[in-house]
Amino acid sequence: MTSTVQIEQHAVSDEAGGPYAITTGPDGALWFTMVRSGRIGRLEPGGEPTGHRLAPDSGPTIIVGGPDGALWFTEYQAHRIGRITTAGEIAEFELPTAESGPYGLVAGPDGAMWFTETAANQIGRITPDGQVREFPLPIAGAFPSAITAGADGAMWFTMNMANAIGRIGLDGEVAIHPLPTEAAGPVGIAAGPDGAIWFVEIGAGQIGRIGVDGRIDEFPLPDRAARPHAITAGPDGAMWFTEWGAGRVGSITAEGVIEVHELPAPGSEPHGIALGPDGALWTALEIGALARIATPETRR
Repeated sequence: MTSTVQIEQHAVSDEAGGPYAITTGPDGALWFTMVRSGRIGRLEPGGEPTGHRLAPDSGPTIIVGGPDGALWFTEYQAHRIGRITTAGEIAEFELPTAESGPYGLVAGPDGAMWFTETAANQIGRITPDGQVREFPLPIAGAFPSAITAGADGAMWFTMNMANAIGRIGLDGEVAIHPLPTEAAGPVGIAAGPDGAIWFVEIGAGQIGRIGVDGRIDEFPLPDRAARPHAITAGPDGAMWFTEWGAGRVGSITAEGVIEVHELPAPGSEPHGIALGPDGALWTALEIGALARIATPETRR
């Protein structure tokens, strides 16, 4: 670990809570899912965590900000899309396809939320008032996972079991880009400051980059068994990612230079990672904590 990054760990639940994904809300707080306990958590940096209860077996996974000033989240086990206001008011929306396994979620450029249905092999779109439309994928069993909005106005998503990156236009047209590495198992995906889409390959231990023209580059991690899981744009122009299997976070520059940093607690299982309201990066640790990662650009 280099001395230029400072990492602090903040307890937000017991280990049974299972903090999973994290985002910054419009209220200047961190919002996070607790997948094992069916709760949505909130933490203002420097404050005490609070929580909002869902059904215990709902399995909230990804959480992101919506165009309506609320936070939106997927309920992987309950097969619903949820919405929570900064005041804590919760609404839940059933999906047309039963047992669809919604996972990835992101705001689109059209004012709607776009999400993946892992078990139903579809991409979904939900409006702020709860109107849902679903788009089947052309490859069976693709297991669409994370999703992000690209600089080209389309939505880009990982196809974990199809070993490919997908692109869906706002009209529902799907294009598929196979990955060069077999059994790479792409999961996390995010738009980068370079106009490209960056993703992690949990099966291959690599970071991938795909341009809007479809060109793919892959960058092996120092530890190919690290099981990278999530990725986001950092405050320093690099992309930051979690190494779920190794208990580390890392960064990669547009040129492919990689640095990794050990987290304070062994076996912490970092999942989601996001830029916080304080300008630092935050990651959700399944052991019941959030970790704050301060780069030189965000040092207090």
